[in-house]
Amino acid sequence: MARVQGQGQGQGRAMDLYEKLEKVGEGTYGKVYKAKEKATGRIVALKKTRLPEDDEGVPPTTLREVSLLRMLSISPHVVRLLDLKQGENKEGKTILYLVFEFMDTDLKKFIRSFRQTHEMIPPKTVKILMYQLCKGIAFCHGRGVLHRDLKPHNLLMDNKTMMLKIADLGLSRAFTIPLKKYTHEILTLWYRAPEILLGATHYSTPVDMWSVGCIFAELVTTQALFPGDSELQQLLHIFRLLGTPNEKVWPGVSKLANWHEYPQWSPKSLSSAVPNLDADGIDLLLKMLQYEPSKRISAKKAMEHPYFNDVNKAYS
Repeated sequence: MARVQGQGQGQGRAMDLYEKLEKVGEGTYGKVYKAKEKATGRIVALKKTRLPEDDEGVPPTTLREVSLLRMLSISPHVVRLLDLKQGENKEGKTILYLVFEFMDTDLKKFIRSFRQTHEMIPPKTVKILMYQLCKGIAFCHGRGVLHRDLKPHNLLMDNKTMMLKIADLGLSRAFTIPLKKYTHEILTLWYRAPEILLGATHYSTPVDMWSVGCIFAELVTTQALFPGDSELQQLLHIFRLLGTPNEKVWPGVSKLANWHEYPQWSPKSLSSAVPNLDADGIDLLLKMLQYEPSKRISAKKAMEHPYFNDVNKAYS
């Protein structure tokens, strides 16, 4: 088992380097704090992660994930992992602190601020945010990394510059989709691809592109596109808009583990659900929300879509 810098310091000394300012969230894998690095005054996000019971220090799977996060940190659209500290809690259990750059808000809060004032997010802003999201996801996919749990809450942003960064990548998620949260907060299904909801065990990068499509629609309308409160309800929301899938539109769908006979709906036009999106935008959204995963547009191809023709790509 490998050891990490800070081994044996105990939580006390590892954490003497930072002053916790406030708890900013409870992620799928532990608590997140806003903190100040005492030596430099730099504001950072500390993610506290519990490790599996093990006397030997940090398991190699965690080290692999950390090196993955470090590698992905070179993208401007992935939140940067700055450091790693290891300590112990009062019971002597190993705690790992991941130190990330701090971002002042996230896409969920950003969308909510518009929804509360009944305003729409300016189309230009939607486009800039979407381009950055596609670029960040293209970078991850190009390095063989799936996110698997993309949602507005884990897309961090800077309110002043409109810079968007993908967070919550990788840790403890090497091969599994998180099914429940540590806390009592229900894990949202709103952005989950239909192949996962239907029980597919083999899936790939298109699962993220489905989530990107759902986020796109929500940026345009400020309302979730498919707000289901159970796996069945989630599927029915999708089927009502896009039509109930069958072997013709999605070969193999009826062989998926959770497939049942569902009510039969015909597809509606996407513009009925996302009325204030222009024709190019609707075309791109349609390509993201294809039932058959292999037909879904890739992030790299999405960046070349005419919808993004007038984005300042150097800026993004």
